[in-house]
Amino acid sequence: MDRTTLAELLDVSVLDRLDRIDDLPTGDLARSAALRKEGFSAEVTAALLTQAQLRTEAVGKLGPYAAEMLFTRDGLAQATRLPVAAHHAQRLLAAGRADGSDSPVRIADLGCGIGVDAFAFAGLGAEVRAVDADEVTAAIAAFNLRHLPGAEVAHGLAEDAESDGVDALWFDPARRRVGRANARGATARIADPDEFSPSLTWVVDRAAKAHAAGVKLGPALDHDLIPAGAEAQWVSHDGDVVEVCLYFGAARQRPGRSALVMGERTLLVHEDDVPATDEDGIGRLGEYLLEPDGAIVRAGLVTALTGPLQARRLNPSIAYLTTDVAPTGPAAAGVTAYEIVDVLPAKIPSLRKELIARGIGSVVIKKRGADIVPDQVRRQLKLPKGERATLVFTRLGDKHVVLLTQPFTAPGTAPES
Repeated sequence: MDRTTLAELLDVSVLDRLDRIDDLPTGDLARSAALRKEGFSAEVTAALLTQAQLRTEAVGKLGPYAAEMLFTRDGLAQATRLPVAAHHAQRLLAAGRADGSDSPVRIADLGCGIGVDAFAFAGLGAEVRAVDADEVTAAIAAFNLRHLPGAEVAHGLAEDAESDGVDALWFDPARRRVGRANARGATARIADPDEFSPSLTWVVDRAAKAHAAGVKLGPALDHDLIPAGAEAQWVSHDGDVVEVCLYFGAARQRPGRSALVMGERTLLVHEDDVPATDEDGIGRLGEYLLEPDGAIVRAGLVTALTGPLQARRLNPSIAYLTTDVAPTGPAAAGVTAYEIVDVLPAKIPSLRKELIARGIGSVVIKKRGADIVPDQVRRQLKLPKGERATLVFTRLGDKHVVLLTQPFTAPGTAPES
């Protein structure tokens, strides 16, 4: 979207039509024809249809607030889920004022995107100064923050932004390349952190000097890039690994790597929870297979669950655990559990025969440490209709195995759909 189209979109009558878009017939072609008949230009019609689609897509991240916001496709892709943004806000607000007073915490959001984190900061009581390098994105952020008097947005570079007098810095460097978009309108991800905007080197330098700071990054961040003394927290929400955040200064809780699992239940694990050794029992199969949450895997903290869950690893380099007891307690929030029914032969003809004998006709295939393509294996099995099961291709010690499993549902909880 260019600045001219955005200016037209921000017209009161156009915004009103966007809010009433569901009054139109369903389907883009029908809606486009209806909007053109009402006198909207081709550019504004396209913008209205795009915003309506993005609002629908944003509900999963922002809930009912999405219905009153504007978006760019890249901005929505990088936007924080609202519960996770609230977690960011709580971390920065808990750091308090640099001067120790009880006045509202002042946060500079240097690279605010469409404004979701700033929305959470201001919504929980902070005073927010936000900037974004893209003029259209900054204007959209200002629109999205219009109901929050404690927030102001400016167009400008993070590197040039005035941060004197603030208590905390927040960074969400742009990690998509400006240029030609793909078929869905989204631009390509940037792999080199020093090509982020602003660069990770510059961000870390500023963050390390602040009273409190947080830096949101993609969860694939290499552990070698974690600055000394920072806390690196990988976060998953409702089963999806969404980010890693670096925290500095008063926003840091414990230096090192941690993983936060958010959802129906919450779990926080830290590298201090990792046992000195996890060699006991490796390669001995138990009654249950445990698949750790992705944030725990990304953080390299799988073995932090072995003690609380009385578990051991199937293989030292594979992120599966096994245990003889049903997973219970707080640590159970960090795993998906399966009951191990049997160990089956890995060769396709023998595996197919065993599955058919058990009346199994539909399989979910998981793998770690196995050189297979699940869709290809599924086609090769050619199973007739039957019961559903989960096959896990992995290694038990040095041995390649196929585990026949069923999802485990703890007593008193609803079974998986």
